[in-house]
Amino acid sequence: MKLSFNQTAKKYALVKKSWTPQQNLFYGFLTYIALGFILLCLPIFQKQSASILDHLFIATSAVSTTGLVTVSIFDTYNIFGQFIIMVLVQLGGIGYLSFTTYMILSTTRKITLWHKKILSTEFTLPNTIKITDFLKSVVLFTLIMESIGAILFFIAFKAQGMPTFEAIWSSVFHSISSFCTAGFSLFNNSFMDYVDNNFVNFIISMLAICGSLGFIVITDFGLKIKNKSHKVSFTTKIIIYGFLMLLTFGTAFFYFEPSIVNYHSDSRFIAAFFQCMSAMTTVGFNTVDFGYFTQAMMLICIFLMYIGASPSGTAGGIKITTLTAVFAVMKSRLTGSKTVTFLGRQIPFERLYIATSAFIFYTIIILIGTFLITLTNDFKFEEILFEVSSALGTVGLSTGITGDLNTGGKLVIIALMFIGRLGVLTFGLAIWSRQRQQEKPNVIKEDIAV
Repeated sequence: MKLSFNQTAKKYALVKKSWTPQQNLFYGFLTYIALGFILLCLPIFQKQSASILDHLFIATSAVSTTGLVTVSIFDTYNIFGQFIIMVLVQLGGIGYLSFTTYMILSTTRKITLWHKKILSTEFTLPNTIKITDFLKSVVLFTLIMESIGAILFFIAFKAQGMPTFEAIWSSVFHSISSFCTAGFSLFNNSFMDYVDNNFVNFIISMLAICGSLGFIVITDFGLKIKNKSHKVSFTTKIIIYGFLMLLTFGTAFFYFEPSIVNYHSDSRFIAAFFQCMSAMTTVGFNTVDFGYFTQAMMLICIFLMYIGASPSGTAGGIKITTLTAVFAVMKSRLTGSKTVTFLGRQIPFERLYIATSAFIFYTIIILIGTFLITLTNDFKFEEILFEVSSALGTVGLSTGITGDLNTGGKLVIIALMFIGRLGVLTFGLAIWSRQRQQEKPNVIKEDIAV
């Protein structure tokens, strides 16, 4: 029996090595979801029963760090079930193989070519950053930020009179959920009860922004602090400029949303900033009910969810760098320029090829997802488009229709969340690519990354 098991394990290892990096990511995240689904189905992890489809939905939402739910997390799962969800969120947020590869690197100081290929595919890096430096930044920065977040959350929750054990558990859970931009909450109305609590708003915003800006930015600045001669990559500059511009733009629009206008000046600005930040970083928490938003503001929110934040971070969406490349192509075409540039730097063809492909494929998937749900569900069009954009962008914001979707609608959302976490191009290559070991790691030679 032992021999048979060893032979099976060896055969499985050989099969894994024959897969492309994209296929390894596809089956890896699928395995996480399957394990989480099986565990959540066990009665010992539940307070009350839920359908098999609901458990699958929650497991997928957790691994994809989306946060859309069809049942209440607090009312459906006991603390052990909530712990499983938290672990799934952590695995989904930090990335497939990141933690295990970090442990290998810590003990042997070497990682295999297979590990490098998988990580380089999941986290596309500029050539100024080594995969080993990047991996250390991912794990260490995640643990540091989540620890700080848990401490600050505990202080905030205790100040609100929450019992000690509940405050500890809520702090750890929400810190991981915030940094991984998962949007899972133990409160049934997300953080709407904390709309006037500036401290809680600050904690969530800090964690979500740090996670969504991406590990490229963190690694870049970390190397700059260590070595003054290190040049901050063009990718990092684009991410910072783009993020600040979109955050300012979004906050200004949300400031005049009718459901936010009635707050007094300080709370009004914080509410506007928080909703914009939540959509952009794809953290998915809300302090205002999106179900009451005007169509204009829902469109702005859909746009922000569509863009997302940074590549190689915890946020979803097409990413700021992709938007930058598409905008640069348009600008070049309109001005008649033979080269495509942004901020005075020429963008190489490979970068443009990947960005435009992602932009087109992402948009097509949103259209297909919206069509399929409108075909089988009777909700307002803007509510369905909002839900689809939230699912594919792994955001987690909702107008409140998630739990009321029929079986077909829920299955579509499950598929969209999975594709969103994997990345549309990675998903496409995992399904259609015929290349195997000859494929090169996805590290772009120029000083930019998708």
